[in-house]
Amino acid sequence: MKKELHPKYHDTVIKCACGNEVKTRSTVKDIHVEICSSCHPFFTGKQKIVDTAGRVEKFKKKYKIK
Repeated sequence: MKKELHPKYHDTVIKCACGNEVKTRSTVKDIHVEICSSCHPFFTGKQKIVDTAGRVEKFKKKYKIK
């Protein structure tokens, strides 16, 4: 194997916005994510609306949904 060809693996921590941290190995030092398996609606069964720039309110206002 060529030494320059393969990337270096580091111990890294994946941090979620909910506070969950997962320790793993990756080519990237630290990873920050918005949604993980601990807070994702598919895994938790709870509805969570991730709103960026007021799109949900804009949709509700347009179609008069309460």
